[in-house]
Amino acid sequence: MKTSTLALAALFLLPTTTIAAEPTPADFGAAFCKGGIDNDMSAIEAALTPDLAKVIAEAEAKNAEIQAATPDEKPPLGDGLPWRSWPDYADGCEVGTIAEDAGKTLVEIRYSFTSSPDANYADHLVLIPAATGSDSWQLDDIKLIDGMTLRSVLAGAFEQ
Repeated sequence: MKTSTLALAALFLLPTTTIAAEPTPADFGAAFCKGGIDNDMSAIEAALTPDLAKVIAEAEAKNAEIQAATPDEKPPLGDGLPWRSWPDYADGCEVGTIAEDAGKTLVEIRYSFTSSPDANYADHLVLIPAATGSDSWQLDDIKLIDGMTLRSVLAGAFEQ
């Protein structure tokens, strides 16, 4: 399983001259869906912008401090990183529309629930071209429902 995760991460990070086809935002969205369904976001974590990686690392460090200080209580990130609007497991995930917005690419991720179709919703990945100058993509944020973002949820998790 680690080998396939590393290969998927390489799809987004290696220059296009080393892979058969250029990865697209839709490919990134599909990898994001696969990671969410499989509960393994390591390939996506390998394709974060440096700034988002720093925000996540800082949030995880704060979370660990809180967990160590109060081991009998659930810390703010006790359900893991908020990769989607709701922590409930969605049994369906597909890539929707792809649009450009202020130099960033928005990839719609549609979550579905077989047993509760009324609970279906969509988030949007915010992608930017990789800093390496290749045609790969990096995740810079996630637009969640209700005007929230991954970054704002992480910041708000530690406000008191």
